[in-house]
Amino acid sequence: MEHILDNPAFNALISGNKQLANGNELVKYFDKDVSPFVGFKENTTYSFQLLYDLISHTGPVGFISPAETEIPKQWKVANTIKCLQMIFEGEVPQEHNEAELIPLTNQHVPQMLALTKLTNPGPFAPRTIDFGHYKGVFDGEKLVAMAGQRMHPLPFAEISAVCTHPDYTGKGYAKQLLLHHINRIKAAGELPMLHVRYDNERAIKVYESTGFSIRKEIYFTIMHK
Repeated sequence: MEHILDNPAFNALISGNKQLANGNELVKYFDKDVSPFVGFKENTTYSFQLLYDLISHTGPVGFISPAETEIPKQWKVANTIKCLQMIFEGEVPQEHNEAELIPLTNQHVPQMLALTKLTNPGPFAPRTIDFGHYKGVFDGEKLVAMAGQRMHPLPFAEISAVCTHPDYTGKGYAKQLLLHHINRIKAAGELPMLHVRYDNERAIKVYESTGFSIRKEIYFTIMHK
C-alpha cells in the first residue's frame, strides 16, 4: 500500500488542506498565490492532461513523486530537485526561548517574501501564509527568521519555510522555530515532517539533531505549460 507521504500534495489537498484545494477527484492543486504544488490520485498521462486542461495559468507548478517521472511533452520541465523527506521520530524536545516568536500576519507578507527570496527555502508566494502557523523573530521591525506549516496530509504536518537572514545565522533562531513547531504539531496529536534538498548538509544536521530521520528520497519537478 502506498504511504501517505509518497503522494504528499494530493493527500494534503484531500485532508488537512482541503479548504485550499482546487480541481476534481483525480487532480488537485493550490491557487498559484498560495503554493505551486499539484497532486494526482494516480500518476498517469491522463492526470497530467487533466491538470493541463484545468489550470488557467501557465505555471510554474510543482509535482512531487517518490521516483523520477517522465513528464508528458505538453509540459516543459524547468527543474527536478532531489530532496530528502524527513519524519520526526524523537522525543518531544524542550523548547528554547532565547528569542520572542511573533505570530506573522498579512501585514508581514512583504517582509516574508523578501526573506524567502534572499534565503530560498522553497516556493513562497503572497498567500502562502494561508497555510497558517507562521512565526517569526524580529530585530526591531525587521523580520530576521521565520518558519511555518505547509502541506498537511493528515496525520502529518509539514514544517516549512525555515529560514534565517544571512546576517543573523548562528544565533539558534532556526532551531528554536523548529522546536516550537515540533511541539505545536505533537500537541495537536499529529506527526511533524519536512522536506530538504539532499545536498543541504547544514540543514540536514540541524533536523537530525532535533529528532528527524530520513524516510526516503523524493523528487520535486517544477514545470510549465
